[in-house]
Amino acid sequence: MARAPVFESLRGYRRQWVRPDVLAGLTVWAVLVPEALAYASIAGVPPVTGLYAAVPALVLYALAGSSRHLVVGPMSATAALSAAIVTPMAGADGGRYLALSTALAIATGLAGLLAGLVRLGFVASFISEPVLKGFIVGLALTIIVGQIPKLLGIGKHDGNFFEQAWGVLTHLGETQWRTVLLGLLSLAVVLGLKRWLPLVPGSLLAVVLGIAAVAVFDLDDKGVDIVGHIDSGLPSVGLPGGVEFHDYLDLAGPALGVLLIGFAEGLGAAKTYAAKAGYTVDANRELFGLGAADLGSGLASGMVVNGSLSKTAVNGSAGAKTQVSGLVVAALTVLTLLFLTGLFEKLPEATLAGVVIAAVIELVDIEALRRLYRVWTRRLGAIYGPAARADFTAAMAAVLGVLLFDTLPGLLIGIGISILLLVYRTSRPQVVPLARHGTLWLNADRHPDAAHRPDLLVVRVESGLFFANADHVRQRVEQLCTERTRLVVLDAETSPTVDVTAAAMLDDLRDTLARRGIDFRIARSIGQFGDELTTAETGDTPIGVYPTVTAAVADLPEPPSS
Repeated sequence: MARAPVFESLRGYRRQWVRPDVLAGLTVWAVLVPEALAYASIAGVPPVTGLYAAVPALVLYALAGSSRHLVVGPMSATAALSAAIVTPMAGADGGRYLALSTALAIATGLAGLLAGLVRLGFVASFISEPVLKGFIVGLALTIIVGQIPKLLGIGKHDGNFFEQAWGVLTHLGETQWRTVLLGLLSLAVVLGLKRWLPLVPGSLLAVVLGIAAVAVFDLDDKGVDIVGHIDSGLPSVGLPGGVEFHDYLDLAGPALGVLLIGFAEGLGAAKTYAAKAGYTVDANRELFGLGAADLGSGLASGMVVNGSLSKTAVNGSAGAKTQVSGLVVAALTVLTLLFLTGLFEKLPEATLAGVVIAAVIELVDIEALRRLYRVWTRRLGAIYGPAARADFTAAMAAVLGVLLFDTLPGLLIGIGISILLLVYRTSRPQVVPLARHGTLWLNADRHPDAAHRPDLLVVRVESGLFFANADHVRQRVEQLCTERTRLVVLDAETSPTVDVTAAAMLDDLRDTLARRGIDFRIARSIGQFGDELTTAETGDTPIGVYPTVTAAVADLPEPPSS
């Protein structure tokens, strides 16, 4: 990395940002502590492991990352992936299970640091904005459906989004009215204050009211689930015991999958709130920051961490300006480990669910998907067929992939479909007939009043020419020729590149047209097109190249008047 400034989000810090950052930190802390306990349970490690992970992750990401709003900590997707990776390696040995979970965080951290240092952030370029939007929508829906059982006081079902949703529907008769009432009131407090009193930290108030309700009405004795006992004290620091070098080698491959999921979710959340606040994030610094956070978590007896969509939403909605909010969360989490674990033991699970749902519900951006769907015209449909709505299709592939197959497969499905559609559309570029309008050569279909000569065909290919579209371009040009055509001119201004396969195709096309008595010329070969065409050496006789279309047709005699 060319430069590595630390605490970049704190540059130009203003005094008036202290209050919103501290309030946001308090709000995120109130959500992070119980969530960290819950996600540690998903990973199959003691609940306090989630708190151990949060402190170094928050500090080190604030030091090395580029987002002002991203909150890094334990998350459900990477926690579940951690459990899936470690379980077959550890077997029934609980101590080894915990050690390997910590080692996985270290391996993921080292992979992230290395990826950031060698600037592999460009991988994010293969995750298009529509795919990222679809991934976020799918992930937000998955988080919501995972919280609904806590909101209703019913058991949670395993499986994908639809299986979990069906589990909720088939067990609605088991809902506990006290839990439902407490959860819905918590949700209403957060959403209501966000809309009408946005300066009041609704999530923090909901947590305080939920704990107070349990204490006053003894709700934990009446069937309302609470977080329960939490061990106190700070963690030991260092490498996990009992993990050998070969174990780290075995974890290296799976760690890349964990890193990709964490990077995708964190980058999506970071970009979402960076766009709202009017700044940009650096993908390489995000990789490096995530790596530092995971490494710090592993060395502090923690678990894998990543940028949290839900907690970043809480942070942003609470008014955070910089990573000072994350440092506040880290400090409060240390105090929690030392003195306040008992406070959160009475936190109702339903209140926690309401806070999480309120935080992510705004990320289910249906309107954004509708905008992608509306990017379509009859002409695009005629050219590309089912691939005309490529961005919408890729976004929905990511949504359905996450909902059906979980986060990593869903992201890969979205990326794969996006690339497949790109290749398909690139392989079928529009070949546009041009007609003369004064001194300009314009799309003949859109300018029917332009001059048209039956013995002249001027075409423009709206793409670079390469092996995947060479045959399509050739076939289309031949189809556009009629019995009266005597000259074909390729206006190459919109084709910036040509490869050897396409150059050979142009040479073959010239020969094929010549056998029909049709001359073939190229006009306006700009940049790489001209360089590559002249050096390809595909034929004995070079194709005629002219500086303008007008020059290319200058010696074509006027057709006899009828």
